[in-house]
Amino acid sequence: MSDFGKVAVLFGGTSAEREISLKSGSRVLAALQSQGVDAHAFDPAERKLDELAGFDRAFIALHGRHGEDGTIQGALELMGIPYTGSGVMASAIGMDKWRTKLLWRSVGLPIPEFVMLDASSDFDAVEKQLGLPLFVKPACEGSSIGVTKVRQAGELRAAYLEAAKHDSLVIAEKAVLGGEYTASILGDTALPIIKIEPATDFYDYEAKYFRDDTAYRCPCGLPEARELEIRAQALEAFRVLGCRGWGRVDFLMDEQGNAYMLEVNTSPGMTDHSLVPMAAREAGISYEQLVVRVLALASLG
Repeated sequence: MSDFGKVAVLFGGTSAEREISLKSGSRVLAALQSQGVDAHAFDPAERKLDELAGFDRAFIALHGRHGEDGTIQGALELMGIPYTGSGVMASAIGMDKWRTKLLWRSVGLPIPEFVMLDASSDFDAVEKQLGLPLFVKPACEGSSIGVTKVRQAGELRAAYLEAAKHDSLVIAEKAVLGGEYTASILGDTALPIIKIEPATDFYDYEAKYFRDDTAYRCPCGLPEARELEIRAQALEAFRVLGCRGWGRVDFLMDEQGNAYMLEVNTSPGMTDHSLVPMAAREAGISYEQLVVRVLALASLG
């Protein structure tokens, strides 16, 4: 695999998702090396970025702020090092759940009803507008960090204060309770959809990365025609934001079978609990093949 030259696998970083990034990156690094790629670990929290000079490509396995929000992408653009995943603009928008929703809504993609919160919000009125249960989340965090499911009237203010610890932008979102799903994107293809069935009340941080009782259904159980329709919709949602390379579009289904786009992930997890490798495996792509294909899609601009 000398075609790729010297490859930096960026993982770790300084975000709240550092722990998960370390898991993702170490697996990516081992897989690339097993395929003969001249890959090297690079943790931006421990090394200066100018030490990337001399690398030919970068595989971004960073999650969250400074790794998934366009920041590291901009640095790599300036250094002229092709990198995996979306560019500066799409990464920044994709990290911001509010602006993602605004763009999706503007092109007619279905999204759950939501309200932006601040300290002066009428929390009782928002509870009545959206109904209970509802979810409160920071707009620019991932991995369900700072997310609360509000079940009882009067709980919204406390949920807002918890989310506001992580971000100044806080979203209250109507609960859509017919099932949680994800569609992984690789190049121009949406891979088989996964249905996520957490044993916890919702798909929180522990369920995503550490619990062994979260069930993942792939095939997801949707009729084939309906799955293909939603996969096309997820690919549209990905492209509307300007995303490229690879990623994941999460969506919810209501009890009537309607799909609602939830959020995009432009630097998905690659741990042993992660979803993109599961979907790839269902499509006949091994973990090692997946990381090589993602690396092959590295680009600038």
